[in-house]
Amino acid sequence: MDTAASPRFRAATAADVPALVALIESAYRGDASRAGWTTEADILDGQRTDPEGVLAVIENASSRLVAVERDGELVACCQLEHRGAHAYFGMFAVRPSLQGGGLGKVIIAEAERFARDEWGVAEMHMTVISVREDLIAWYERRGYERTGQTSPFPYGDERFGLPTRDDLEFELLTKKL
Repeated sequence: MDTAASPRFRAATAADVPALVALIESAYRGDASRAGWTTEADILDGQRTDPEGVLAVIENASSRLVAVERDGELVACCQLEHRGAHAYFGMFAVRPSLQGGGLGKVIIAEAERFARDEWGVAEMHMTVISVREDLIAWYERRGYERTGQTSPFPYGDERFGLPTRDDLEFELLTKKL
């Protein structure tokens, strides 16, 4: 089966929070995340997100947390936040067993379409941990450009994980829509 076939996009609700947290954690942390290629398990322990953080995105009037379903099952998600002239893309997670099959490309294309057509923005922004070269290369193949603009990793704030190295920072990637 083509993993990119017929995804359904909808706005997440508070009832989705437990499933969304489980999905995001599975894509980035622990041994389960190693089934996919987006794991951060080699650079961060601890949590990737928590129910409060996910609910805050859902309840933020300028954000949209997109739940992606296939055959009635939650398989992916992403956050879009309207920030004036641009939109921010984040909290992107695809079930590890479905990674590498094209679903991520479909989701990011839909997120870009939504931001451009519904919010009228001309640019998408995202931040990626700068040592995540494979992930940055994937975004570059989708048209995103490295800006060289970095921001510090929130060391000491366990809500974002427990770093296993001391050289983490976020780099801003942008794409004209």
